[in-house]
Amino acid sequence: MSYCQSMYKKLDMVIVKHPKDAFIHQDHLSQEWKNFNYIQEPHFSKAEQEYEKFLSILRQHVKHIEFLPHSELVGLDSLYAHDPVKFTAKGAIILKSGKKLRQPEAEVYRQFLLEKEIPIIGELTGEAMADGGDLVWLDDRTLLVGRGYRTNDEAIEQLKEMTKDLVDEFIVVQLPHDQGESECLHLMSFISLVDEDLAVVHSRLMPVFLRQLLMKRGIKLIEVPEEEYHQLGCNVLALAPRICMMVSESPYTKQQLIEAGATVYEYEGHEISYLGTGGPTCLTCPVIRN
Repeated sequence: MSYCQSMYKKLDMVIVKHPKDAFIHQDHLSQEWKNFNYIQEPHFSKAEQEYEKFLSILRQHVKHIEFLPHSELVGLDSLYAHDPVKFTAKGAIILKSGKKLRQPEAEVYRQFLLEKEIPIIGELTGEAMADGGDLVWLDDRTLLVGRGYRTNDEAIEQLKEMTKDLVDEFIVVQLPHDQGESECLHLMSFISLVDEDLAVVHSRLMPVFLRQLLMKRGIKLIEVPEEEYHQLGCNVLALAPRICMMVSESPYTKQQLIEAGATVYEYEGHEISYLGTGGPTCLTCPVIRN
């Protein structure tokens, strides 16, 4: 079986985690939201309602949805199932988050994949740290890796070795300081591929070489304005080529996608996305795309 080495092909299998297993209950949120640097305390029952809408869209397009279990070892951010692993065509790479509170997620994920008999091709060791949100498949033989506060040089070297037979171009993208070390800025914060020739971007945060590379490859760039970037308008999940899902409240970006021939689904994500700075790409770990 070939696993996921794309950001935009048809999504056939995905791993997610329900708020009931990550947020647990309102008292738990009250105790933990500041520790995890959420914008404010999420409302538990509203989070569940938002997530059910999010799931209803997923279920229309994805055949197999696997749910990570509740674990006392991990915290609120385990809702964002994308970051602890990255899939390649041959299987998963277990990562170790640059956010220390998230590092226990790696072991929980490893056990989950073993139980599901999903192959693991490697695991970061030693001082290496990386988040899945910093690894973007530009195409099925080109891997972009963001070097920032969540992904360090040691991880980049290990990832390069693990993917040497799977990747023709391994491109390191230096990320900006932006709002600082405590805030979450991933490579995927300012680029989402919606098709092989269509990307949603916030160019103000992009290195010049990357923007030029995308345009040289014939990729049309949909520019997300500043106010919509802060509403996670740049975080767009491709369910299939030019079929995508995003958080509501980004009407300009949505319209630009529609004019580029995309079908756009929206969910209200104030509690599950905006407050924790994790849009639909963060909520999902694609396992198989075909």
